[in-house]
Amino acid sequence: MSEQPQLLHLVMGGRVTDPRGTEFQDLKDIHVVGFFPNFEEAEDAWRGWAQRTVDDAEMKYVIVHLHKLLEPDLPGK
Repeated sequence: MSEQPQLLHLVMGGRVTDPRGTEFQDLKDIHVVGFFPNFEEAEDAWRGWAQRTVDDAEMKYVIVHLHKLLEPDLPGK
């Protein structure tokens, strides 16, 4: 059984100044959902929180590809 490489992702959300962007209104109020070892798990967490807040246009949850920031030269999706 081959083990997949860890591709670290962060899921977070909060109120944004414009629903089309990712500028958060108050950085102290950002909700850190968690850190995940791959995109699939991060997407599941993101989807759950995004669906909980779907009726609030100012709330936005995002997935941050931390592995791309930490090691930008490594291949990975």
